[in-house]
Amino acid sequence: MINRAGVAPVQFMRFVLPWWSLFLCAPPFFAGCALTPPTHKNNVVRTIFTEPVAGTVDTKSANFLLSGRVAAKGGRENFSGGVQWRHAESEDEILLLSPLGQALAQIQLNPGGAYLITSDQQNYSAADVEGLTEQVLGWHLPLMGLQYWVQGINSPITASEIDLDIEGRVVGIRQDGWSIDYSSYFPVSAVHIAQTQAARPRLLLLKRGDLQIKLIIDTWNSDGN
Repeated sequence: MINRAGVAPVQFMRFVLPWWSLFLCAPPFFAGCALTPPTHKNNVVRTIFTEPVAGTVDTKSANFLLSGRVAAKGGRENFSGGVQWRHAESEDEILLLSPLGQALAQIQLNPGGAYLITSDQQNYSAADVEGLTEQVLGWHLPLMGLQYWVQGINSPITASEIDLDIEGRVVGIRQDGWSIDYSSYFPVSAVHIAQTQAARPRLLLLKRGDLQIKLIIDTWNSDGN
């Protein structure tokens, strides 16, 4: 791990202040972050097997901005708190908060690499978010796949298996060693997207080995602005 110096403290605070108030009322809802076994397998009527799209090396998914709650269990460290994620073609910005809305870590990914700033202004960098979060936070955040999985789709970069229910809705994805289960979706109108597009997931459970990550999405903006 390389220590990244020269990031002014004001950058972290400017990132936090517009968002932390969203989570002041969060504690009563964090009971919903308890990790429970997936139930989607009883609803699967068809499984699709996909292969990587020819010529695809590193592609970004559609822009979005989401906020919600995340719980990680089974890594070197456990975590439960709020999350705010802005995803764009050129960069990702993720803010992790405590259940009381206190900023714990800011994560940024751009063409220069992955960077993490802790609440006490410790700065770290690495080649990717996955390795960075594993070393600093104690649990692995699979950002490259998650940018697709939070939208209910598989990454086109690697092979996958996709489980569909009787309505043709994705209820599970297995990709890159991860198993992703979907148990709740937003109505299409709630995420301001065209009626021809699928609704966005609201509740995801990711599993790989002993690590489980539960993500509850409270608000979604598909523009990412």
